[in-house]
Amino acid sequence: MYQTIRYEKQENIGIITIDRPEALNALNSTVILELIDVIGQVEQDGELRALIITGEGRSFVAGADIGEQCPMDLTAGRNWGRRGSALMRRIEKLEIPTIAAVNGFALGGGCELAMACDIIVASEKAKFGQPEVTLGITPGFSGSQRLPRRVGVAKAKELIFSGKMIKADEAERIGLVNAVFAPEELMNGALEMARSFTKNAPIAVKYSKACIDRGMQMDIDDAIALENELFGMCYATADQKEGMTAFLEKRPAKFENK
Repeated sequence: MYQTIRYEKQENIGIITIDRPEALNALNSTVILELIDVIGQVEQDGELRALIITGEGRSFVAGADIGEQCPMDLTAGRNWGRRGSALMRRIEKLEIPTIAAVNGFALGGGCELAMACDIIVASEKAKFGQPEVTLGITPGFSGSQRLPRRVGVAKAKELIFSGKMIKADEAERIGLVNAVFAPEELMNGALEMARSFTKNAPIAVKYSKACIDRGMQMDIDDAIALENELFGMCYATADQKEGMTAFLEKRPAKFENK
């Protein structure tokens, strides 16, 4: 169905693989349009409980396709940035947990794609960076906004102003990456983490994500009020009754997303 990506489901976990290894999975118009389409499917799939995004071969996404970008003028560049940023925002706003499994280069648009996910896990061979200034541009898919929110303003400025790459161990140390795995264990690690999310009450996980994502943009008192509201709403669900009853009866809970 797609030319540059693959999409599959393992039980209630979706897996998107950027499949353009001959170009190190660089983002061109086709990749962007196909990602927009598949994210639309993910948004409509009520059975999904988590999503993993990864890359084929030795790269996650090595950036945006420079050959396609080079001849762009002001209008084309602005439209390119807006389209890519809108896609990253849709990924970020998915109600289910999302994991980027970074197997190699995650540079520019690739780093931005990874940061649009809730969690980043990486291979020991992974490398991260925002090298746009070395090409005469700024980060274009919201990297200048998400990187400081992940690693702090000063570290983000260092990485963006220098355009340098960092290895997976440093990315983990500064808080960009959650966990680092041997290359052959990366997808198993990502799937294991996804399953640790999907075993829990789906509505409670969705509300917890909303509390964090929305609350981080609010005044602390407004954020606490949001949490109080969503906490209370959990008590209108069958999953809350099942979860607490199962705890009292010392048995595994069987959540039905109701």
